[in-house]
Amino acid sequence: MTIQTRKERERAERERLIVTAARELAESEGWDAVTTRRLAAEIEYSQPVLYSHFKGKDAIMAAVAVQGCADLADELHAARTAAKGTRAALTAVGETYTAFGRRRPALYDAMFTYRVDLPFATDEAPEPLKRAFGEIAASVEPIAGEGEDLGVLTETYWAGLHGLVTLMRSGRLPERDHEQRLALLIGHFTADASR
Repeated sequence: MTIQTRKERERAERERLIVTAARELAESEGWDAVTTRRLAAEIEYSQPVLYSHFKGKDAIMAAVAVQGCADLADELHAARTAAKGTRAALTAVGETYTAFGRRRPALYDAMFTYRVDLPFATDEAPEPLKRAFGEIAASVEPIAGEGEDLGVLTETYWAGLHGLVTLMRSGRLPERDHEQRLALLIGHFTADASR
């Protein structure tokens, strides 16, 4: 192994360590607890080392969001491909998405609530973002009508799921009715589909 290869590998490992530490700290104490000073202490590197990898907390949050989208895409893919039929796939994706948001609140916030410097809905979007959106789109595609914009239909379904997650987490919607709300959302999306 060349010195250059070893340095690149060590750099990538430090970046993973920073992102993992930020994610774990945010999940246990919230994003306000994630500071470069605190991260430096957690991973036992100096703040200048952190800044040699990331410009600051916002860049770290963006890296956490990308990692979270990769995790979400994997979970959505597994749920969607295990389901039999259109309604079952839409239900599996909806259940998986909302469970992810409720189970990983700080990660979900970095991905979809806080403003992060990531391009969404563009060709420049990182691949994990495209994959997560693509899994939702794949579950919605069979119900898209002729000439209907799949992107807009997918965004609408995603917005419904996101609304359920954020309103339940903030206490605006009671947890006990989640399954009923999700069934109603899916029912409206599949009302015209005979699948």
